[in-house]
Amino acid sequence: MSSWRNRLRKRAKMESGMMKSPLESLRQSLPDYARDVKLNLGTLLGVDGAPELSESQKWGVAVASSLASRSHALTHAIEHDALLLIDEATIEAARAAAAIMAMTNVYYRAVHMADDPELAQLPAGLRMNGLARHGIDQADFELFGLAASVVKGCEGCTKAHFAGARKHGASTQAVQAAIRIAAVIHSAATVLDATADPILSVPLPLLTEVAPEQAIAGDVN
Repeated sequence: MSSWRNRLRKRAKMESGMMKSPLESLRQSLPDYARDVKLNLGTLLGVDGAPELSESQKWGVAVASSLASRSHALTHAIEHDALLLIDEATIEAARAAAAIMAMTNVYYRAVHMADDPELAQLPAGLRMNGLARHGIDQADFELFGLAASVVKGCEGCTKAHFAGARKHGASTQAVQAAIRIAAVIHSAATVLDATADPILSVPLPLLTEVAPEQAIAGDVN
């Protein structure tokens, strides 16, 4: 119970600008040449960002996209914020979607590139139980799978999860929002990887307090 109250306090402080989250610290660390990425990240994952998606969909898509983008620092930061805003079951389902897509995206992309009818007819022979045993709304899981597939660049999986999301009630606008989040997170991960120290591990940003005068002034880059 106290853990949940602490989450609510942190969330309130973050939304009021009194506390800087790990994601916001990372966002502000992006270099000037990635200013568009910085702004897009702040807009899409901000309090009023991506209104076409529910809070669970938005942050689940963000978690799946960050895992697919293979940025440890960005994944840590996004999961930290997500845990303050959505339930752990949704985050776990987003992780599962990204993990399964890391396998299926490679397999089905290879089959597509081989362009062999006989190969295409063979069963994959890979366990994919997580596609059905994720414990959340199917439309949400399809959006998470779509986001990971977009990052990994698998045409067949992208089409399949687009169709699945639409079939289970997600609007075209919601699908587009998921794709936009995936694109921006992949870009942020790319920049963070390029600017990381190649020898020393980059310390993860800590949750930091913002001075009251900064919060009042709305000091957001």
